[in-house]
Formats: sequence, structure tokens, C-alpha cells
Amino acid sequence: MTSAAPLVDQFQRRITYLRLSVTDRCDLRCSYCMPERMTFLPRKDVLSLEELHELSLGFIARGIRKIRLTGGEPLVRRDMMELVQALGRKIGDGLDELTLTTNATRLAEFADGLAAAGVKRVNVSLDTLDREGFAALARRDSLPQVLEGLQAAREAGLVVKLNTVALKGINEAEIPDIIAWAHGQGFEITLIEVMPLGEVEEDRFDHYLPLLAVREDLEKRWTLQPSEHRTGGPARYFDIAETGGRLGLITPLTQNFCEGCNRIRVTATGQLYACLGGNEQVDLRAALRSDAPDRALQDALDTAMRIKPERHHFAIEEPGAAPALSRHMSMTGG
Repeated sequence: MTSAAPLVDQFQRRITYLRLSVTDRCDLRCSYCMPERMTFLPRKDVLSLEELHELSLGFIARGIRKIRLTGGEPLVRRDMMELVQALGRKIGDGLDELTLTTNATRLAEFADGLAAAGVKRVNVSLDTLDREGFAALARRDSLPQVLEGLQAAREAGLVVKLNTVALKGINEAEIPDIIAWAHGQGFEITLIEVMPLGEVEEDRFDHYLPLLAVREDLEKRWTLQPSEHRTGGPARYFDIAETGGRLGLITPLTQNFCEGCNRIRVTATGQLYACLGGNEQVDLRAALRSDAPDRALQDALDTAMRIKPERHHFAIEEPGAAPALSRHMSMTGG
């Protein structure tokens, strides 16, 4: 794959970060993410390991420097580690970093292999440390496996960042304890506002918790100092003097962060979404399976840069409102 022009959208934002979903399947059923009886994609519709690799090489040739493997839960895909190993060989050869987001239920099994393949950091989704609360929220009693996975990640030398969705009436009171625990373990933690993606059984309005209110509550307890730390992502960071750790806040609803967006997302079926909060998409699977895949992929990526919107328009303003988008987060990739 020969190098080509870097990916720059119509707002002159250079795109260097790819979130690549390897599956829409997950072994949890978090209530804010998907319904209990979720209908997953037929396996024949999902990109093969070879297609995922070829697609990644195409992106690297266009200036993608960081790839995050997502799902669903990426570690439930059987050939996942083969892709990790193949992409790990590109680190230092066009790719600066390879990471993944996981719920950590299977991280104990794969932590050493991930580290050996060149993965340095993982993001772990964890919304509560209460076992009963976890079982109710995730609809699976898997907190012991998650904690085992976190321990294995630390022992393997992986840097861990926890992602916690702030949920009114569910984990709201526990947020300070989760932060203190994370920092005591040597983990960073980022709080995220619930996103209105896909139909679920519950009304997200009932559990929407603005992080501005969370921050005000935390500042009554601790000293939060704005941090100069930047990752190129949407989080704004604070150093907490009393815990000695770093806290990130991702606020897609109360404080838009799109002006610095450097990322695109590709689903497990090869649909490129130019924005998490938009329907603008390009079919990369069709390009890969065409008679001239290299040229078709380049043309598709050029189209994606032309249609990437300036910003998303998420809102949760009234009870019973339809989600901003019909597709679930597990389909797009976290």
C-alpha cells in the first residue's frame, strides 16, 4: 500500500486517529448501551481478519497514527489477537500507538499477549464497584472477572484508564469512591455523559447526569486543578490534589468538543462513520471487495473527508425522546 495524501476534512482538521470495531457482539448487556435481547449482525456481514488488516494498512498509508480496536467487546472475537499482532508490527513503521477499549471480562486471559504485541494502554469500561449494582447494570454478574482482568493488565505492564458513564440514580453517589479507588490502583479515570444512541428499555432522560453538576460536587470534596495533559481526544483533564491522580471529563451533551476532532470510526461491517453523532457514512467494505480495492478505498476515504460534519448535535432534553441516532454504540464502536 503506497502512501497517499493525509486525511484532512473540509474544516482543515487532520484525521490521525481510527477507532476500528472488530465486532458488534458483547458478553455484557449494559442497560444504557443495548437491550437484553440484542440482535447482533450475521457473521458473514462482518469484515474478515484479512479485510480488517488491509483496511488498517490503508488508513496508516493516509496518515492514521493511532488505532483503537473496539466493539462491542473486541476480546470476544476469536481471531482478535492475530489482528493485534499484525498491527503491532506496524508500531514505529507508520503507527505510533495501538490500543483497545474493553469491558475487561476476558482481559486476564489476554493481557500478557496484548503487551507482547506492542499494546501499551487499554481503556476499561467500568461503571460501578458494587457487585450487585454491576449485575443489575450489566445484566451479568461479571465484576469479579473484570477486577481480575484489571489486576492482570497492571501486572502485564499495561497502562489502564477507566471509563465510567455517569448515571443519575444508578452510580451517581458512588462516583467519588470509584475515582478514589481508581487513583489508589494507579489508574486514570474518565467520566462520560450518557449518549443517546440506539433504543434501550429504559428512558435515558431518567439517568442523564450532566458532568458540570458532577464536577461541582467533586469540588466540594477535593481540589481539582485543570491539567495541561492532552491526548488528542475529547476529554478535559483535571489533577486531584488529594488523590494524586488525574480525572478526565467527556461532555458530549453539555460542552461540545468537536472543534478539535481528529478521529473517524469504522464498524465491524466496514461502514465508516465520519462522526459518532451523525449518519454520514461511507461503505469501505464495498470498496475492499471491489475489482480495484486500492483505488476504491482511496476514493472512499476522500469522500469521508468531504462529508465529515463540523460537530454532532446530541441532546437529552425531555422524557421519552427518541435517541439521537437509531444505531447502538456497540454497532459504531466505542
